[in-house]
Amino acid sequence: MQKIALSFAACLLAFAASGAHAQNPWKWRDASGQMHISDTPPPAGTPARNIISSPNGGALVGAPVLTPLAATPTAAVDPAASANESALEKRKKAADKDKADKDKADRAAIDAKNAVIRKDNCARAQAALPGIQNGARISRINDKGEREVLDDAGRAQELKRMQDIIASNCGPL
Repeated sequence: MQKIALSFAACLLAFAASGAHAQNPWKWRDASGQMHISDTPPPAGTPARNIISSPNGGALVGAPVLTPLAATPTAAVDPAASANESALEKRKKAADKDKADKDKADRAAIDAKNAVIRKDNCARAQAALPGIQNGARISRINDKGEREVLDDAGRAQELKRMQDIIASNCGPL
């Protein structure tokens, strides 16, 4: 029983020791070029370019390190970054052009469909107009489902409605 407990304790100690070594330490160079490796972050004045690695994969845990404005190159532009931006802009312009073309095609299809509907309405109104004008009896079905014959006022109203339909649908298509 003692051998089992002793071997179990040794295993636990080995796992605990391996967990302590699994953490990545901070690595940085100081102003004189001396390499430092520690589990604590570098001093606050250490420039970011001198920090070689950090425990969280390169991102700084402490306060951000500020460099003087004069030390940063303002005129230097990364050509790869500008090429990526121009490629991104080209793709965006192409996508916008594709969307505009699609919208234009959709509008053209809707206009063509509306033209067909207007042409059909025009033909129906023109076919119904002589029947109203010649004085023949005209009847329609009311809301109750009953047939009612139009009187002179109803005939004049229907004639006006057909003329309005012809004017709005038979104009220039």
